[in-house]
Amino acid sequence: MNFYGYKRPDGRVGVRNKVLILPASVCASDTARVVAQQVVGAVTFNNQLGCSQVGADQQFTMDVMAGYAANPNVYGTVVISLGCENCQMDLVVKAIQERTNKPLKQVIIQDAGGTLKAVDMAVRYAKEMAGEASLLQKEEFPMSELIIGTECGGSDPTSGLAANPLIGRLSDLIVAEGGTSILSETTEFIGAEHILARRAATPEIRDRIFEIVHRYEKALQLVGEEVREGNPSPGNKAGGLSCLEEKSLGCIHKGGHTPVNAVYDYAKQVEAKQGLVIMDTPGNDPSSVAAMVAGGAQVIVFSTGRGTPTGNPLAPVIKITGNRITYANMSDNIDLDASPVIYGPQTLEELGGELLKLVQEVANGRQTKAESLGYTEMAIARVCNFV
Repeated sequence: MNFYGYKRPDGRVGVRNKVLILPASVCASDTARVVAQQVVGAVTFNNQLGCSQVGADQQFTMDVMAGYAANPNVYGTVVISLGCENCQMDLVVKAIQERTNKPLKQVIIQDAGGTLKAVDMAVRYAKEMAGEASLLQKEEFPMSELIIGTECGGSDPTSGLAANPLIGRLSDLIVAEGGTSILSETTEFIGAEHILARRAATPEIRDRIFEIVHRYEKALQLVGEEVREGNPSPGNKAGGLSCLEEKSLGCIHKGGHTPVNAVYDYAKQVEAKQGLVIMDTPGNDPSSVAAMVAGGAQVIVFSTGRGTPTGNPLAPVIKITGNRITYANMSDNIDLDASPVIYGPQTLEELGGELLKLVQEVANGRQTKAESLGYTEMAIARVCNFV
């Protein structure tokens, strides 16, 4: 099974061909937005961080920024910084260059002489990149070049009964094709981590699964909080989920049935052709999706029982639901109805093939509902308050 994508100079393969206007901090975000609005094919996001952060939080931010620039859906990047933030331009550029050798330009607002001059400079860089990107021709690649990220949000009982098992079936099919599937949301392993750990390919990976779960719980307890006070959410409870363990048992279905071959920290680079892997992310949807995209995922597959419009600036987000009422009510947002897994007439295997075909079509260029609506929600994980 193959798809058509864009070969990058670092060897990776993209399914989109975007120019990223990357704000290095909150103080550069509006300038980046103004630039992106003036260049066809350019994208950006609202970076609320990049300054006044402790070391661990700054590393999360740096890894997401570097990973976004390195994501194969990006042709090239124009980094915009204010000039005095913690995420200094030289640090951001170094982090990007450690991950990729794609086109890269930089603009510092304070050095350029203010917003208008910075915008003019960045727009010129971005238009030049967009012109170069437009010359690229798609080539045919095997599905083994794909890294898919899996997510669930606004969950209800149909997520665990239908949509997440369907994503799990897709995960198994992607792995069978030689590709990579990322299982995320560490907080939603809690109570089911022992089941997941039994699938670890090695004792070291098994220990890492337990480590990331216990570390996450302890991090919240250090500031006097408990994960179960915020998860399940009010919407999850209204949908019929009674406890975190119940939610976790549904969540881990997204990983299908193959061995877990690696555990990655938040937003670190994921290697292709690795089968099923785990990334340590929050349950919060935008920050979890951001980490997987920073890790190199070209496509996200996202289940939702209650319904959500979440998208991403760089990667197409395929939305599926096992709740037929949600599908009827939110057809503007949902790409695939998984409810036949519960009610028939299609089987899990049949719908799994249909979902794999949809992933192939999206990789070939078909827009998801989130893309057609222009949804680009974005967040980055944090462990501390601002300095």
